[in-house]
Amino acid sequence: MDRNIRFLGIGAGVRALGVAMLTPFISIYLREVLGLGYLDIGLLLIVIGIVPLFVSPFGGLVTDRVGRRRLFLVMLAVEAACIGMVALSMSTGLVSGIIIAAAVANLAGGALAGPALSAYTADLTTLADRSRAFSWQRIGFNGGYVAGVTVGGYLTLALGYSTAGFVASAIMLASALLLASVLHPSPYDVARKKGASPEGAKQTSGPTSVRDSLGILMNDKVFLSLCLAFFLANLAEAQWANTLPLYIGPVLKLPNNIVGIALSLNGLIVVIGQNQVTRWATGRLHTWSAGVSIILYVAAYLSLGALGLGWSGLGLIAGIMVAIVVLTVGENFAAIPSMTMPSNLAPPTEIGSYNGAFGLFSGAGYVFAPALGGAALSASSNTLVAWALMMIPAAPAFVLFARLGRRIPKEANTV
Repeated sequence: MDRNIRFLGIGAGVRALGVAMLTPFISIYLREVLGLGYLDIGLLLIVIGIVPLFVSPFGGLVTDRVGRRRLFLVMLAVEAACIGMVALSMSTGLVSGIIIAAAVANLAGGALAGPALSAYTADLTTLADRSRAFSWQRIGFNGGYVAGVTVGGYLTLALGYSTAGFVASAIMLASALLLASVLHPSPYDVARKKGASPEGAKQTSGPTSVRDSLGILMNDKVFLSLCLAFFLANLAEAQWANTLPLYIGPVLKLPNNIVGIALSLNGLIVVIGQNQVTRWATGRLHTWSAGVSIILYVAAYLSLGALGLGWSGLGLIAGIMVAIVVLTVGENFAAIPSMTMPSNLAPPTEIGSYNGAFGLFSGAGYVFAPALGGAALSASSNTLVAWALMMIPAAPAFVLFARLGRRIPKEANTV
């Protein structure tokens, strides 16, 4: 494995440690400290995600033109500073400050750094080893996530949300500095700087005009169908990011440390199980993995809904943990196609723009999932009905993945 891939995995772990100490608890802070309603929280979380959502395609176009390493590192530093601003706003209870700073952090870390990281990794790999490289980064991120949500759960409980945020900001800045000192430019970056032709590319110095790049994207109907499928899947599956902490905490009346333990179990199962799931999926279609993930997510979420119908004590906690294991195995299956397929389907000079466009659609699922979750929790006091409402988009997503399995060329659709 390329040394840069190894450092990206390690750096992802350090950065995730900081991210997970605060961001999973923002929705709980808004509910428990500021007393906002579930639907209000969902709408505010849309505000956090909506601007980065539309910037994501731009991030892909930028990374193809200014270089993977430079954009990635600068945006990590910006993200770290913004998490510090979230913490500062929490110390004064300034909702607008929390939302604006969190939105800019999401823009930097996801909409701009995300496509750069995906393109960087694709530059360093081939179709044969790309899933393994992305899995390594995912394991690194979730290893840090396990520690982050565990520490964050106890730190927010003992010292407060703002203290946890300031510590998180410092750790994330340290991660950016670490990566700046060890990462080398990708082969694409080197070739582009010299004005040479990147390997496999037809153009002499990388992509053509932005207009041409957009034209290529808009005419790739298979890729756009894939993006729609992931939008619908994420609309249902991404309930774990914000709705699940709200559900475990304010709805089921469990403390933050239990929320942290539940989320850390999610990260631990990724660390332990991602390589095994990747091995199970190897030789199968990416679209098959996506379908399996939907089935597991729906089963886990409906189980969580059933737990709200009178369960309590250790039985409730044990049931939550079992559901977390099931949904995380589904997450591991979902990660394989979502990390690799945009790069697999992209022309050699459009990898960044394809990953950026994919981020627009798949990210939209994450952006609107909290609103769907908040609306469902507000619409019904029956928790099983509420979770069933949240799972409605999973059905058309499953059908789309099944159809795409027959349309995408096998070499681009095989793990």
